[in-house]
Parts: sequence; C-alpha cells; structure tokens
Amino acid sequence: MSEEIKPCETKEARQFDFWIGEWDLTWADGGKGSNTIRSTYGGCVIEERFDGRPSMDFSGMSISQYNPNLKKWKQTWMDDAGTTINLVGEFENNMMILISERKTKEGIILFRMKFHNIEIDSFDWNWERSADEGKTWDLSWQIHYERKTS
Repeated sequence: MSEEIKPCETKEARQFDFWIGEWDLTWADGGKGSNTIRSTYGGCVIEERFDGRPSMDFSGMSISQYNPNLKKWKQTWMDDAGTTINLVGEFENNMMILISERKTKEGIILFRMKFHNIEIDSFDWNWERSADEGKTWDLSWQIHYERKTS
C-alpha cells in the first residue's frame, strides 16, 4: 500500500522554501531592513514579517500558500499603512513571480513581485508595475536579501 502525499508536501508546495529564514535586506538608496519568513501550519503556509527599520518606518506581513487546484501560489500582504494586496503566481525558470491587478481611472495597472537570482543564502526581490497589460515593466523597488548568520 503506497502512502498518499499530502497537498502541502508536494514538490510544488515546497517551491517557496528558499525564502524561509532570517534575512538582512538592502536596497539601492542605502536602505536597510530585515525580514523573517517561516513555514507554519504543518508546512502549508509561508508567513512573512517585514521590518523596514532602521531606514523606513514601515512594516508588514504576508501569508502565502500553494493552491494545488489552481496550480498557483497565492499571497496576501498587509501592512501598517493599511494596505492589503492579493497576488497570484508561480515558480518558473528559477524565479517566483506573483502578480496583482488594480483597476484605476486610467485602466488596469499590474503589479509584479519577482524573486530572482536565487541562491542558498541570497536573492533579489523586485516590485514592478505595468500599465500596458504586462508588455513592459517598470522597476519601483529592488531589495537584495542576504541570509543572517548566527
């Protein structure tokens, strides 16, 4: 009798495991912050706690989960500015890409979170926007992650 693989134990459900850990963050203008990511609820949820201090008075958190029915990752971000963002995406070509859509007076704006240059102890994260249905993307913010050492 073969043992059934639980939905949170599949290869796809482990695609965000590279993010788990304690991270030192830096961005282009010399900014610094930290991020703590952990696996919770039996490995079914990835929980993020972002802190922009000392460079900015901004913090937030997200929860992410792989949806096997959609074959996509879903993430909800919430922060101390009262913002909530729902994103959906997938891991392809060694990048995790999650996208959100916002309707404005000018039309639909897409926002993209891109985790790339992924190594064991570092990666880059981009926040990008597109006003042309994803044909082109403008970089709004890039953060470099380095795993904290004990």
